[in-house]
Amino acid sequence: MSDLPRKAVTRTAKLAALPLGFAGRATWGLGKRIGGKSAEIVARELQQRTAEQLFKVLGELKGGAMKFGQALSVFESALPEEVAGPYRAALTKLQEAAPPMPTRTVHGVLEERLGAGWRELFLEFEDKPAAAASIGQVHRAVWHDGREVAVKVQYPGAGEALLSDLAQLSRFARLLGPLIPGMDIKPLITEMRDRVSEELDYALEARAQREHAEEFADDPDVVVPGVVHQSEQVLVTEWIDGIPLSEVIADGTEEQRDRAGQLLARFLFSGPARTGLLHADPHPGNFRLLPGTGESRDPEGWRLGVLDFGTVDRLPGGLPETIGTCLRMTLEGDADGVYALLCEEGFVKKSIDLDPDAVLEYLLPIIEPAEADEFGFTRGWIRTQAARIADPRSPAHQLGKQLNLPPSYLLIHRVTLSTIGVLCQLNATVRLRDELEEWLPGFVAAE
Repeated sequence: MSDLPRKAVTRTAKLAALPLGFAGRATWGLGKRIGGKSAEIVARELQQRTAEQLFKVLGELKGGAMKFGQALSVFESALPEEVAGPYRAALTKLQEAAPPMPTRTVHGVLEERLGAGWRELFLEFEDKPAAAASIGQVHRAVWHDGREVAVKVQYPGAGEALLSDLAQLSRFARLLGPLIPGMDIKPLITEMRDRVSEELDYALEARAQREHAEEFADDPDVVVPGVVHQSEQVLVTEWIDGIPLSEVIADGTEEQRDRAGQLLARFLFSGPARTGLLHADPHPGNFRLLPGTGESRDPEGWRLGVLDFGTVDRLPGGLPETIGTCLRMTLEGDADGVYALLCEEGFVKKSIDLDPDAVLEYLLPIIEPAEADEFGFTRGWIRTQAARIADPRSPAHQLGKQLNLPPSYLLIHRVTLSTIGVLCQLNATVRLRDELEEWLPGFVAAE
């Protein structure tokens, strides 16, 4: 296996070639239209070709480029089905696998960070990685006390690669916009760049994972592997088996999909309330569906394994009460109350004057899942939402452009959208209202 393209010149050249490729395909598309093919068919062919090139390059480069691809991966369900197929195939590869580091590089990092006698810490160590992600890869091993462990090794130069890739990607964020209808790509890249230092710091990740593991230690629904050892660029945690969520999405039974969706929603909303931390990287590669304990194989007894706490949002008081209160008032039809709250929190800038009833009409379809006792998340539903917001001719699009997302809500917003995207990929029927009532401050009116 050849080494990764780490040199800045090589990485920049690969990324810089992407917009040139987009431009070339646009010229090709114009020729096709002149030749008689409809604009819709040509656009679909362009998207398919663009997807193939984009995600091939992102997967090869890892770093910030691959991380960006993973962030996009949870939104593929918003694309039309005839376009989503090619995206889905490329994106799934990004979620679970990527070209690994050479073995000699892995051993070099372990020797540098754990000492010359690092092998004595393990009874067994598998050189072939079990998983490869954006800034590190995971090896299965057996710790010296007999515990099965996951050894996460950070790629040398990962920090420089992350910053370089994200800076380059931000330069042509506008060209990437059509990938996900209705989503502004540039703030996503900016927010990722701002959090690079946190994600590279395995001490911070270990602390966040320990806090979750301690809180969920006896939980019947959620499993968080404990931290075994941590040093710079190396993190050793307990190993957990299970079905990757990407496999549940591809081949899971209806019962498995519904169970995984319910537990994902439960973890999203209960985590901040219980730990003061929000797991902020909810792509399918970070979750496993584990069979229940004992002899029960009933999907209702299955649990959700949660991995990778490198990106978290620190919310000491849990999720902001404003979110729950706004959701509740929207469902109650209180247009004036919702509008006043949005103005107070900075979602509507002081220089802008909007119609409260129009704002309510804009929000209601988005929070439809919170209204029903149980809701079927489907690709069709999220596509309808994306089309409604993305169509420049629609009132929803015009109103959405006038709303403002305060910085403190940026990560919460992205995590929520990402989770909804995964629920739609799962095609899961979820009792979302139950989770909101139990865990979201303000959703239930104070007596």
